[in-house]
Amino acid sequence: MRIDEQRRAAWTDEQPRTRWIDQSAFGSSRPDLRLGTRSHRLDRVGGAADRISVEHTVRTSTAEYSLLLNAPEWLGRRGVGEALRDAVAELRAIDLTYGPNRPDSLVSRLRRGEISPESYPPLADLVDRCAAMRAATDGWFDAWAVPGGFDPGGLLGGWAVERAAARLRAAGVHDYAVLSGADLTVRGHAAHGGPWRVAVHHPTDARRAPLVLEMTAGAVGTSGVTGRQGHVVDPHTGEPADQLVSATVVGPDLAVADAYATALYAAGPAGLAWFRDGSDYRALFTHRRR
Repeated sequence: MRIDEQRRAAWTDEQPRTRWIDQSAFGSSRPDLRLGTRSHRLDRVGGAADRISVEHTVRTSTAEYSLLLNAPEWLGRRGVGEALRDAVAELRAIDLTYGPNRPDSLVSRLRRGEISPESYPPLADLVDRCAAMRAATDGWFDAWAVPGGFDPGGLLGGWAVERAAARLRAAGVHDYAVLSGADLTVRGHAAHGGPWRVAVHHPTDARRAPLVLEMTAGAVGTSGVTGRQGHVVDPHTGEPADQLVSATVVGPDLAVADAYATALYAAGPAGLAWFRDGSDYRALFTHRRR
């Protein structure tokens, strides 16, 4: 069973409600968020009187995250602050607890055979997701085929963002965007009351008009946007992947979109077959290396 089939039931009310907008018809409306540029956030739009809008940036040892919350007024500023602290604490905890570059992390201990995945339920979930994505991508995403042993880095960042987003929802915040690099997950509505307007810029050609999306639930995952070669290994040869400059995937869950983007970056155009037959995920950009 493919990963999108496995997770479909769990996402019954969270399918990627995404509308692709004709750039020429987008008019004077400005995006709320941009991906693929130096600045994620384009404009500070005033929120409705009955909403509390918050923007916060947090840095861990491996990434920078931007959280944009559009919370209901009844939650109060204290409640919004607590929700934000919970989400930030989750991001920091995952960095400390699961970072493969930390010798005392659960991932490093798993590599050394000191623990089993079943020792910690979140670790078991992370391992299961990696195994599911290995099957879904015909082995092109393989967390076990990297130097040093098991390394979930291809989906770890997206997994962290989704777990932080779950903390926000549990606290009563259902309208938010969480970004990290060229990745994001969104839900609900932006401060102006409409869907989140996301402009996804082409990763290598700044002259091309961005692909503009309207999203109320979904995620965008990208691999290779920095242009750094050698950061993704072809799991079948052990050599650095070199077919594409970058790959961008949209779908319901950022961990899965990230893993698909990593696999697509490694596989090249052959990986486009994964997004047929009613898949919940779609490739937005694939750019060949010259």
